[in-house]
Amino acid sequence: MIARLEKVWRAINPDRLRNTFLEMLDIYSPSGKEEDIQLYLEELLTRAGFSVERQDVDVDRYNLRVTMGTGEPALYLVGHVDTVPAWDLDESGPQQEDGVICGLGSADMKGGCAAMVEAWLALAESLEPAERPSIGLLLVVGEEENGDGSAIFLQSCRPPWVVIGEPTGLAAGFAHYGYLEAGFVTRGLRSHSSLPELGHNAVESMLRVLLQLGNDPLFDRSKSEIVYSIREMRSSQAGFVVPDRCEAWIDLHLPPDHDPGALQDEIRLAIAGLDQTIPGLDLDVAFDFASSGYILGTDNPLARTLEEIYPRLGLTLQMDAFRSHSDGNLFFAAGVKPLILGPGSLETAHTPEERVPFDDVSAAAHIYAALCLGIA
Repeated sequence: MIARLEKVWRAINPDRLRNTFLEMLDIYSPSGKEEDIQLYLEELLTRAGFSVERQDVDVDRYNLRVTMGTGEPALYLVGHVDTVPAWDLDESGPQQEDGVICGLGSADMKGGCAAMVEAWLALAESLEPAERPSIGLLLVVGEEENGDGSAIFLQSCRPPWVVIGEPTGLAAGFAHYGYLEAGFVTRGLRSHSSLPELGHNAVESMLRVLLQLGNDPLFDRSKSEIVYSIREMRSSQAGFVVPDRCEAWIDLHLPPDHDPGALQDEIRLAIAGLDQTIPGLDLDVAFDFASSGYILGTDNPLARTLEEIYPRLGLTLQMDAFRSHSDGNLFFAAGVKPLILGPGSLETAHTPEERVPFDDVSAAAHIYAALCLGIA
């Protein structure tokens, strides 16, 4: 494998990789509006001689799938091309400074996508058709919303392995946190804002609920492994009145071995007696989305490949559980083994400071090429 790997690595073109990455960052592609970036990637891959399949997801929304080698791919490189909405369109485009590339989606996960495309091109350019591994490249839409792109792919294809280029700082995620979304609704009684004693304020009730829930030992950040984050809160908007309804959504990221169903029961138990301490409380809770985590272990060919090639790249291999939610949960639930590994970090993802060192993007391209050869 090493001789072939060195040949592929020599074919990785840093100038081409940088150009692909910057052009991807220059295309605004929030979830639901991914067509422009898919057209760009489709043209790039078609120009390189590949037959690119579109997988329809919705109107003007589709995944791109490419394969090489013979037979069904043993591994797919999977990247999502969508981003969260821009905080400021004028400030969200690509910027370069001291070897770091900034911009919306740079870490999550256009850096990973660009590295996968470059690895793919290098494999095809440096290896004869008979030498090429049986692998696939999948560029999906909709990850930042509901994972509908990956769900469509999984309806017809379930490969043994996928590598998903989420931002891990190049750490290898053979384990993945679970996820639970909790929705809370409090109801009150509307009255004129100058006469609050005649009404019941649903926002005040919600604030008391969230305060007591946040103080529960279940979510003590110094002791609990559960990641608790209030994502959104809004109330009824009807002018100068005491609000009669308030909604809040809480994101909960669970350690890989924690059952989302058990956490739902724990939350229900934690709020069961709140009507005794919050006067007039009218509270509903619903769990609209739950996804289990997983632990794959490291006794597998991908882990062995990483252990062999990281020292060659001057990197220290770290293996951590991926702490966020991703399409990896969907793939695992469908019986596919997902490795989460990509350039950039969650610390800056989804923020105006999103960035990734270009050296990490280049290293990711080398790692992806090695994984493609190692699985063969």
